[in-house]
Amino acid sequence: MADRKKLTAELKKHFGFDTFKGNQEQIMENLIDGNDTFVLMPTGGGKSLCYQLPSLMMEGTAIVISPLIALMKNQVDAMRNYSEEDGVAHFLNSSLSRPAIEQVKEDMRQGKTRLLYVAPESLNKPENVEFLRTVKISFYAIDEAHCISEWGHDFRPEYSNIRPTIDTIGRRPFIALTATATPKVQHDIQKNLGILDAKVFKSSFNRPNLYYEVRPKTRDVDKDIIRYIKSMEGKSGIIYCLSRKKVEELAQTLQVNNIKALAYHAGMDSATRSANQDAFLLEDVDVIVATIAFGMGIDKPDVRYVIHYDIPKSLEGYYQETGRAGRDGGEGQCITFYSRKDLDKLHKFIQGKPVAEQEIGKQLLRETAGYAESSVCRRKSLLHYFGETYESDNCGNCDNCIHPKKRINATDELLDVIEVVIAIKEKFKAEHIVSILTGEETTDVKGYRHDKLDLFGALKDKDPAFVNAVVSQGVIAGYLDRDIENYGLIKVTAKGRQFILAPEPFTVVEDQKFDENEEIEMHGGTSAIDPTLYSILRDMRKKVASRHKLPPYVIFQDPSLEAMATNYPITIEELQNIPGVGAGKAKRYGQEFVDVIRRHVEENEIERPLDMKVRSVADKSKSKISLIQGIDRRVSLEAIAEGKHIDLLDLITEVESIVYSGMKINIDYFIDEYMDEEHKEDILDYFINESETDDIEVAQEELGDEYTEEEIRLIRIKFLSEMGN
Repeated sequence: MADRKKLTAELKKHFGFDTFKGNQEQIMENLIDGNDTFVLMPTGGGKSLCYQLPSLMMEGTAIVISPLIALMKNQVDAMRNYSEEDGVAHFLNSSLSRPAIEQVKEDMRQGKTRLLYVAPESLNKPENVEFLRTVKISFYAIDEAHCISEWGHDFRPEYSNIRPTIDTIGRRPFIALTATATPKVQHDIQKNLGILDAKVFKSSFNRPNLYYEVRPKTRDVDKDIIRYIKSMEGKSGIIYCLSRKKVEELAQTLQVNNIKALAYHAGMDSATRSANQDAFLLEDVDVIVATIAFGMGIDKPDVRYVIHYDIPKSLEGYYQETGRAGRDGGEGQCITFYSRKDLDKLHKFIQGKPVAEQEIGKQLLRETAGYAESSVCRRKSLLHYFGETYESDNCGNCDNCIHPKKRINATDELLDVIEVVIAIKEKFKAEHIVSILTGEETTDVKGYRHDKLDLFGALKDKDPAFVNAVVSQGVIAGYLDRDIENYGLIKVTAKGRQFILAPEPFTVVEDQKFDENEEIEMHGGTSAIDPTLYSILRDMRKKVASRHKLPPYVIFQDPSLEAMATNYPITIEELQNIPGVGAGKAKRYGQEFVDVIRRHVEENEIERPLDMKVRSVADKSKSKISLIQGIDRRVSLEAIAEGKHIDLLDLITEVESIVYSGMKINIDYFIDEYMDEEHKEDILDYFINESETDDIEVAQEELGDEYTEEEIRLIRIKFLSEMGN
């Protein structure tokens, strides 16, 4: 048995701590006694120490299998700081030169090295396997062990070869560690490593200091983020994006808006990546914009906010990434921007993969979307996902609990759901159950003859989103179960069967509807539109349009009026910062609008939001200038589009944004060559004499199918430029 007094003394000697956190002591005792150990501990709980201290106390070298070079470097540096001997910890990976690899091996032969970090690919190399067979190994630590499971959020096929390789090297005790694992993933890890008998140490996944919020991803998401970061001035934050391109773009946007930010993604060269990571750790920059490659094992305790620019692919990924905030127990704000369009993009990424992988990916996305759209306590939803019960309905530290929605009695609806699940023999997912109850005759419903069930259409007067909320919240309440291993099939629990016999009151809150075109006032979020001012501005636009004999949309589009009624510009200079209002439009039509806004602000004693002009990256303005220059030189729009590697419709969109901001552009040379004269006159006549809106779909309906979208949009550009600018 491990000596507890000695453990505590060694903890103080090597790491300077007087006491262990949580169940660290029991974990270390189990490992030192030579037993396989499985550790489920949230980020910030002190997982690394669970193998670092035993490695210093046990004879031989501990092999730590870790997925990222950056993580290894960070942890090796940390271990060397605790020791007088640099050779105490090493990493072995593709970044090392041949002499450096020889130095690592020599230190191990001499018994200096207590910790060796290796990537699974390096572990599997025949020359490394042969070498490791010649040295004494104390134990194997598998960090980020969720990478083993296909249901884990960061599955890596090379992790599945760990056990066979270790059997070749020589069996020693295992310690597998992860910050995120559902019961399914936990079982996968133990089964794959052959440690089903391991003692499991599971800490609570609850991080009370973390505030969770999901915001709609609007047109002004960059502006929302900049405003938020400036409100957290001097504090460290991480922003996660799904694509490398978006990481680069957003980092540049933050930089030109005087925010100290750097990018980090796997496509950068390792020297730049390391330099950017070090700059963040040393607080030379406040913000890192990154893909999920950043943050695993990074020991920075005072990250005060984590922003998800894009919704993550799984709740496990979300939990681990948000877990990098507030590791010191202090403030940690977790803000996620969510849009159904982003979800659709993620679904497209899954297509083309093997069917089983697609099904897993879709199920993980369903769970993520359900979390984002739910009005239930975020903490309760998250902990339930990880197999933990959170008793309270209000944690007081998430957007849904700070701004609770009214609860609706849904006892009868839950009874209907349970009865349908039983009738279809617990073999279908939530969507299918909702379709049956709302009377939707989908292919599957008809194919399985479920349209013949007595309860088909029983809730046809209810919104499908409401019925879906009954199913989801019935799962959280324990009446139903979602069988993750079987792609989310809904089952009835013993509690659910008891509910049929003796129903008890059951209430739900309706899920949120996310509209990226709508500004919603949220905790720490953007201001809502001022409806009174918006109405005044619409009336004024109508009068100005009538005076100029133009349709109102030519003066200012609706989104521009919405932005005016949100930000209250009171000078011509401020008006030019409003989306869709350039210098030309501001000077031509703006004075009356800013006068009205100023009066409204003074009369109602309105405190205006922080004035902010979000500067765009130089490349974008260069692109705009080159486009205008190309048109001035009468270059074909098709040729310009080809040069920019975009299609004609995308280029037309760019030209429209320039024209809508008030700039005059002459594309007659292209229209004359591209279009039939009769078509040109018909469309122009429609915009001059008939149109009440600039909506292309309305125009298409009025004009007929013989007119293409490109033709209508080209003439709309001509009309707006000549008549409105």
